Amino acid sequence: MTDTQVSPSRFAAGASAVDATWRAVLLGIGLLAAVAAPFVLYPVFVMKVLCFALFACAFNLLIGFAGLLSFGHAAFFGAAAYVSAHAAKVWGLTPELSILLGTLCAAALGAAFGVLAIRRQGIYFAMITLALAQMIFFLALQLPFTHGEDGIQAVPRGHLFGVIDLNQPLSMYYTVLAVFLFGFAVIWRTVHSPFGQVLKAIRENEARAVSLGYRTERYKLLAFVLSAGLAGLAGATKALVFQLASLTDVTWQMSGEVVLMTLLGGMGTLFGPVVGAGIVVTLESHLAGTSLPVPVVIGVIFVVCVLVFRRGIVGEIAHRLRRR
Repeated sequence: MTDTQVSPSRFAAGASAVDATWRAVLLGIGLLAAVAAPFVLYPVFVMKVLCFALFACAFNLLIGFAGLLSFGHAAFFGAAAYVSAHAAKVWGLTPELSILLGTLCAAALGAAFGVLAIRRQGIYFAMITLALAQMIFFLALQLPFTHGEDGIQAVPRGHLFGVIDLNQPLSMYYTVLAVFLFGFAVIWRTVHSPFGQVLKAIRENEARAVSLGYRTERYKLLAFVLSAGLAGLAGATKALVFQLASLTDVTWQMSGEVVLMTLLGGMGTLFGPVVGAGIVVTLESHLAGTSLPVPVVIGVIFVVCVLVFRRGIVGEIAHRLRRR
């Protein structure tokens, strides 16, 4: 081999090193931007972006890495919001316990949903999750502690660990940022673990995964429960941020919105749902004060992005960088 020739293995190793370097650089820039964001932007707006970004990442773990399309993820998001809000306002629990309780309830609800739905595939799985989520919506409408259409209002933020006053905007923001980073780290570790590799194998070819001896139903159920728990973590945190839990959190439109965020940013990528959530929340916030029909405008932008970026914004950019 001459000096001008490079073996495929050395080329692949160099490409991997470059990818890792770029990821580290982008991650560092993102962390710096997140830390400085409340000094530049309205803190509540950024907190909303972070909550929905975690929600979209949790959904992406299910559809992007396990290949399971759920139309009922709002049930976990909204149920955790109601439980967390009720625990903080009525039971007087501290913020960390309220969020933890909401997350655990969402995970338990995910286990119940998963046992019923996980044996189906494709559109049948999606329709079962949608039907179960609608049951949660009607329960939220009828149960006394949810207060029907009024929701649970004036939820106290309290003091985190009895020390940090979450009524201060910066304290609340950095708490939400810590929750998001924790959830994102759990997703990153899951995807890069042997468990995550099995999920990818099930997504690509479940029959082959079964032939290799993997109990795919168990893996899919665990992924469903983990996704539901992280979605609940996002919903419980959002309830404390806005001091409100309402029917909006459990509607089928919320389930559709998280699908939109994930597809827009890039399904199957780690940072795609974060970008998608940021775009959707920004559009909703800026278009709310205009006379334009917000769903129509977002729908048009989504169609254009699908035509131009078939893998989502982050997915398409990453694909083109790899080709170069």
